[in-house]
Amino acid sequence: MKLLRGYLSDFVSLLFPELCPACQVSLVANEYIICSDCRYNLPYTNFHLQADNIVAQQFYGKLKVEAAYALYYFTKGGKIQNLMHHFKYKGMQRIGNLLGNMAGIQLAENPIFNTVDLIIPVPLHKKRMRERGYNQSTRFAEGLAEKLPAIVEDDNLQRSVATATQTHKSRFARFENMQDVFMIKHPERLIDKHILLVDDIVTTGSTLEACGIELLKIPGLKLSIATIAYAQ
Repeated sequence: MKLLRGYLSDFVSLLFPELCPACQVSLVANEYIICSDCRYNLPYTNFHLQADNIVAQQFYGKLKVEAAYALYYFTKGGKIQNLMHHFKYKGMQRIGNLLGNMAGIQLAENPIFNTVDLIIPVPLHKKRMRERGYNQSTRFAEGLAEKLPAIVEDDNLQRSVATATQTHKSRFARFENMQDVFMIKHPERLIDKHILLVDDIVTTGSTLEACGIELLKIPGLKLSIATIAYAQ
């Protein structure tokens, strides 16, 4: 029976091959979500080995950040854009968990990230959440939590205002667009905690900055940041 199920699975895969969302090549046996070639050759940043990396520099003079990180470089029209499109708009939630695992393995090598208590995803507004059905940053956070000694808290930091799209806005306009957007429902739960704030892509950092400003109002809170990609 097990052999028969294997034959049926192979037959279905032949008729309806699962494609790698990064490069659209058919996956072969033992490949999971992302093909082996992409796993090895996607544009990794190795920011977990560089304290003074580009993401950290985004917040100099704006937020007191213990450490900052992105797993990949994002370029327009590149494989990471393809991957993120399938993750955010095609319902492939598994991508977030996988990338969280991959990022978590790297961050576990960094002693700063090993002191994180809670992982908090940048929240979606309720309207956007209903439209998409899930928060991509939460899926990434869940994958991270499987590899780090921390737990996900996704109901505390909340987005109270549905903002307009950030695309094509200047850095200043993006930051102004995010003013008074976020609130913390239970600040007492975050006192003296090391928080890892996570998002999918960091460009100017305005969304993360707005979240971080609210979080750092809490006594004794330490803040670190992790994203899937950094947009060059």
